[in-house]
Amino acid sequence: MTVVAALDIGGTKTAAALVDQDGRLLHRRTAPTPAAAGPAAVLDAAAAAVAELAAAGGPYAAVGVGSAGVIDAAAGTVLSATAALPGWAGTALRDALGRRLGVPVAVGNDVHAHALGETWRGAAAGRTHVLLVAAGTGIGGSLILGGRPLRGARSAAGHLGHLPVPAAAGRPCTCGGTGHAEAVAAGPAMAAEYQRRAGEAASGDPAAGRGLAVVAERAAAGDAAAVAVLAEGAAALGEAVGGLVNALDPELVLVTGGVSRCGPVWWRPLRAAITATALPLLSDVPVVPGELGDDAALLGAARLALEAIA
Repeated sequence: MTVVAALDIGGTKTAAALVDQDGRLLHRRTAPTPAAAGPAAVLDAAAAAVAELAAAGGPYAAVGVGSAGVIDAAAGTVLSATAALPGWAGTALRDALGRRLGVPVAVGNDVHAHALGETWRGAAAGRTHVLLVAAGTGIGGSLILGGRPLRGARSAAGHLGHLPVPAAAGRPCTCGGTGHAEAVAAGPAMAAEYQRRAGEAASGDPAAGRGLAVVAERAAAGDAAAVAVLAEGAAALGEAVGGLVNALDPELVLVTGGVSRCGPVWWRPLRAAITATALPLLSDVPVVPGELGDDAALLGAARLALEAIA
């Protein structure tokens, strides 16, 4: 039975696991990512997590990594990253971890890893053409074609949040542009819009700091402003996803991330907008939530490692 190590490296936490060839998570641990200390500290912490797992669970044949940032999987390097991981851009991720651990290392973007995990052992198991939409603090995605993630010519495929949508016209986006889906459909954007509409009553509420969770709770309780904000954000995202369905013809649309936990008040307008935007031939594409949560990226990273040594 082949066992590999898997890493999911994010700006706030790093998860590690030992995974067998059948996709069973054997041992795992999670620790804060020492992002502020720089890339070497992040790599040292990741290597230490794998070493601790090996001490408890035995040897492993390779390491797979799903990392935040734009990752050149072929070269094993980080092309760009956000401020959540200072200095991460330019890191020779594959080679640096390989030197620390002494085994083959395969690397990829964390959202692509998430999609691979869900298509291996999750909600999209058995499907080979899957569009994953990850809606949370930002909006990312991954297209699995023939069982493999489409990375693009510059390894930047998957930035679904930066598709233009009419509802976001003129609104600034985190990328520096305007009019992108992320400006109206990401969690922080919807939380900010709710606070704007609810005014001082929301800003003075101790619960307001919980952001989107408060909006979802109030929408479930019938708060008209909360319902409207979630519905508008979901519809804008659904319009963008429906256009992608027309362009890509996936077997399944898989939706994950913190925003997807907002309940039926968000899911209904999302599905309705996808159906309304998609061509009639494609309007019945299944739109389903992910099943694996944080385990998806670990399983996808493990899949990268297993394929590297197959």
